[in-house]
Amino acid sequence: MSASRFKLALAQQNFRVGDVAANLRCMQECTQVARAAQADLIVFPELALVGYPPEDLLFHRGLRARVDAALHELTEAADGIALITGYPEYTDNDNGIHNTAAVFSNRGELARYRKQQLPNYQVFDEKRYFRGGDETVVVEIAGVRVGVLICEDIWHAAPAAAARDAGAELLLAINASPFEIGKQVQRESELRKRVTETQLPFVYLNLVGGQDELVFDGGSVVINAQGDIVLRAAAFESVIEYVEFERDAAGRLSPLPASVAPIADDDATIYQALVLGVRDYVDKHGFPGVVLGLSGGIDSALTLMIAVDALGAERVQVVMMPSRYTSDMSVEDAALQANRLGVKHSVIPIEPLFETALASLRDEFAGRAADTTEENLQSRCRMLLLMGISNKTGRMLLTTGNKSEMAVGYATLYGDMAGGYAPIKDCSKMRVYRLAAYRNSLVTHGEAPVIPRRVIEREPSAELRADQRDVDSLPPYETLDPILEAFIEEDCSVDEIVGRGFARETVLRVLGMVRRNEYKRRQSPPGVRISRRAFGRDWRYPITNGYRN
Repeated sequence: MSASRFKLALAQQNFRVGDVAANLRCMQECTQVARAAQADLIVFPELALVGYPPEDLLFHRGLRARVDAALHELTEAADGIALITGYPEYTDNDNGIHNTAAVFSNRGELARYRKQQLPNYQVFDEKRYFRGGDETVVVEIAGVRVGVLICEDIWHAAPAAAARDAGAELLLAINASPFEIGKQVQRESELRKRVTETQLPFVYLNLVGGQDELVFDGGSVVINAQGDIVLRAAAFESVIEYVEFERDAAGRLSPLPASVAPIADDDATIYQALVLGVRDYVDKHGFPGVVLGLSGGIDSALTLMIAVDALGAERVQVVMMPSRYTSDMSVEDAALQANRLGVKHSVIPIEPLFETALASLRDEFAGRAADTTEENLQSRCRMLLLMGISNKTGRMLLTTGNKSEMAVGYATLYGDMAGGYAPIKDCSKMRVYRLAAYRNSLVTHGEAPVIPRRVIEREPSAELRADQRDVDSLPPYETLDPILEAFIEEDCSVDEIVGRGFARETVLRVLGMVRRNEYKRRQSPPGVRISRRAFGRDWRYPITNGYRN
């Protein structure tokens, strides 16, 4: 007889890639909590046992052995409660590896569902590792017929329809869907399509946490058969959420209203993603903290604020490294922000190092006019100091460059590009200004802004030569950023970009800089991905190529 009440626990948790033992412990602890709450079923995200994306770790035989042992432990944990989790299923025949959801109950395995739709676009590379499944799985848990799906399956109509046709009365998808701007709205729109097509309630559970460039934002939701959100978990937080289902007089299953977290605006969600990305990259690598150069400019000011919010002021060190070209304003504003935030603050002038470098190269440079070479030497002197501090203290060096600079090469290779992680690497310059304004908006009324207003309002400059301004080398960022977005994120042609109102000469100049500087970007550290195409795993532009715009 079908159950009249069904309680489901959604374990929106943060799993570490490759750490099967820690991931198993997390699942065991969550299962104990859910059992105590009298849940009938607890669900974990896609590939939760090994973390996502495991990449070439999947090919290591040692990982397979750990997965097999952990699956036995999970079977034992499914006592008095059913459990669904994602894991890599290794087969001994030519079926290879599958991205699988296992269903456990009564200390035994009820079913396995193999992901059918394997994404192979943007940051996804699943066809390198997995074989697609072709069987629909509907399993009965506590009297409820649950159709199981995995992530990409929900972006196609067929898997959900097949589960409905096989008798499912509730659709449930486990996911590892990374954050990008506007992604939660896209997901919920797609889920509503599946609900409309099947007339069934839908449970969507997502991963949370940072993994290299990717940040998984959670945002797990439950939607009733009418397309209404009845539960939405908070974004960027590890939580266990509960939802209860009941049957009406006709026997139809419906979720009862639960907590519905709001969807924040773009700047708020981006900032949360940057903070979580930095925190998890630092903590999952075991660094005691971070160090960064604080120049008095907007990029390093925002990076410092992100680091403090991610790690706490006691784990952050900043270094101001003035040169002969550094303005008093920069020194003052850097000290002001460091003092307001309570971080360790050092001032180390680079003039002695710079003079020594120039003296050592005097004969090599003889007869040649000063140019960007001398500018780059200053940046590399700063790198020498920062990396020395990083090595000595164990603190990881954060770089402070933004996407606009990375795109056109307005950064020094082995200078300000050197470091372990680049928090704002996927944020355009105009986005940096918006994020700084957003973070200042969070301070209590009457308190001083955490990023000094003068840092936001001043004209940007690298301060590597006298009276230098960014617009001496680049178009204004109000012009540059839309051109870059059209080319990098939308794949627009020159004519299409010109058609948006930009001068052809400017477009050709900008795209030429993008093309010439791919070799630099290949050597930059990873950073948080927030856009539909970030430099890194989903930007694969040939360094050597004859294509001209």
